[in-house]
Amino acid sequence: MNVLFVSAEADPFAKVGGLADVVGSLPKALRQRGIDARVLMPFYGFIDPARWQIEHLLSFQLPRKGGTADCHLFVTEHDDVPVYFLRSWPYFGDESVVYTQWDWDCPRFVFFCQAAIAAVDALRERVGWQPDVLHANDWHTGLVPFLVDGQRWRHEWAGVGSLLTIHNMAYQGDHAGRFLYDAGVAARLQPDLEARGLTDNMLGTAIAFSDIVTTVSPRYAVEIQYPHAGYGLDDLLRTRIPDLYGILNGLDLDLWNPETDSQLASNFNATNFEQKRPSNKGALQRAAGLEVREDVPLIGMVTRLVWQKGIDLALPALRHLLAGYDVQFVGLGSGEQLYNDQLQKLASDFGWKARAFIGYNAAVAQQVYAGSDLFLMPSHFEPCGVGQMIAMRYGSLPVVRETGGLADTVQNYDGRHGESGTGFVFQWEEADALYNTLVWALRTYAGHKTAFRRMQRRAMETDFSWARSAGEYAALYDDAVRRHRGG
Repeated sequence: MNVLFVSAEADPFAKVGGLADVVGSLPKALRQRGIDARVLMPFYGFIDPARWQIEHLLSFQLPRKGGTADCHLFVTEHDDVPVYFLRSWPYFGDESVVYTQWDWDCPRFVFFCQAAIAAVDALRERVGWQPDVLHANDWHTGLVPFLVDGQRWRHEWAGVGSLLTIHNMAYQGDHAGRFLYDAGVAARLQPDLEARGLTDNMLGTAIAFSDIVTTVSPRYAVEIQYPHAGYGLDDLLRTRIPDLYGILNGLDLDLWNPETDSQLASNFNATNFEQKRPSNKGALQRAAGLEVREDVPLIGMVTRLVWQKGIDLALPALRHLLAGYDVQFVGLGSGEQLYNDQLQKLASDFGWKARAFIGYNAAVAQQVYAGSDLFLMPSHFEPCGVGQMIAMRYGSLPVVRETGGLADTVQNYDGRHGESGTGFVFQWEEADALYNTLVWALRTYAGHKTAFRRMQRRAMETDFSWARSAGEYAALYDDAVRRHRGG
């Protein structure tokens, strides 16, 4: 089985969010199962070819409405996964960031989808490799399933399957019609799309034409079938229920490993964390300029400072908590200026017990995961989430809202002796609900130490590897191929 991931992001080359984490780690897990998984992504201008040993592989031309585009395919290998990079001016080659603004990003990614199909032809003809399945990811590659369907009259494409993974329904590539027309993409859309006015919606097109549709957690696959999380595509998704699957994201356990993480003051595991983990808390307190105390509970947060992540719930709840309890807080993130300012104001008002790091710093993030006692992630919606899984692996108990992948990964404390639970869960989208849950967590930390330690150990021992999820994807790839080859 040959599988080509087509994606706007892939860690470590270009990362904005969780999409990059998945495309950077799932192909590796698939290759360990014997699947020849490879990645195709844009060759952004900020990617250093010398650092990643990226070399030119081949060039090809892409006929388009209004002219022919020169395309260049480069290649490297990372973690045993071949990664192809597409460069073509002016679309990809000079960028300093992954995403710019809609009027430019939309035509860029329409072009990327078209070039991906041509790149497959070039790889087959000159390298001798062809995918059995094209695995599209989010709206940026939404045209890929549509274009694959349009190629099946050719013998080389007749048996090729397609799979779409939705990482976030809120971003859809809507109003792309004029860019599709300018690119010469035929308006060969299904009647149910036209009836819903979705002929210019990139994600809607992908949902309609993919053989298989997946989301990044089982709970999210259900939530997006309803208007509050479907963002206008819920009725279309309900027509694909037989082909819709929720598969939980995993972690690269070689990368996220408290036993080997070089950023930590002291390495530890689920057996010795009670003795060795506290030195990481002290290191985080020193780095944040806080009083070094093992007895005080420390809440950590690593997040994008945007509405989706529940920052509007977190800030008032934290302010109330810091005013009334002996507790410390360290937050790391950046995003909307309003939330940046409010987080800094919170840290300033409680400077002796709170610290905010605006921006992203990988070393500080590792220290927060390994040094905090509680990890705050009160998202309004969360397709999967990776922060809570990393925190659990590093022994920090998540405080989360019951939604999406958070509900699938964090088991609520039983409230007794820590016989079950890996964190603290609340439901209502209210700051008071979060505050009360934080108070419950602090009282558990202070008054039920044995239960708290049991939960930490259980959280650290939870299996978040890609092994099971990779097996589920492998079965879906087989299904997609059988649909076009019989059997």
